[in-house]
Amino acid sequence: MQKILIISDTHNYLDERLMPHVEWCDQIWHAGDWGNESISDTLEAIKPIEGVYGNIDGATLRQIYPKINHFMCEDLVIGMTHIAGAPSKYKPDALECFSIQKPDIFVCGHSHILQVKRDINRNGMLFINPGAAGLHGFHTVQTAIRLKIDGKRIFDVEIVEMTKPNKL
Repeated sequence: MQKILIISDTHNYLDERLMPHVEWCDQIWHAGDWGNESISDTLEAIKPIEGVYGNIDGATLRQIYPKINHFMCEDLVIGMTHIAGAPSKYKPDALECFSIQKPDIFVCGHSHILQVKRDINRNGMLFINPGAAGLHGFHTVQTAIRLKIDGKRIFDVEIVEMTKPNKL
């Protein structure tokens, strides 16, 4: 069994309120827009990471992480890219991800909109956008996702919500 923390759109900000969730998990999945490599370095020093780069990420992060990532977790294929759209209208990077290998779980970021749902048009693939864990953007609540995977079973899916501090 693996405990997973899924985050995206940190935009140069690693909220200390995420740290208990980082300690809880076995793996971190980051769906891009890290902002800088220090966030990657900090998290990687604590837990294994799977990730992709996002549209704001510079050359160093683009050397560390791919645009599209496929990997296994337990008995499931995971697909990930940053800009993906949503099940009703996927963007080109998502379609490219699906053409390379069909994922059981598909993770993306970019929109800052939390979404977890099954895509019935893609054999029930679990679509996950964890929203935005950083401060930059229109979102009023910072979010992340926790879940567990055992074999092919996905369970204990939880939303992590952190009230975004008011600007002073």
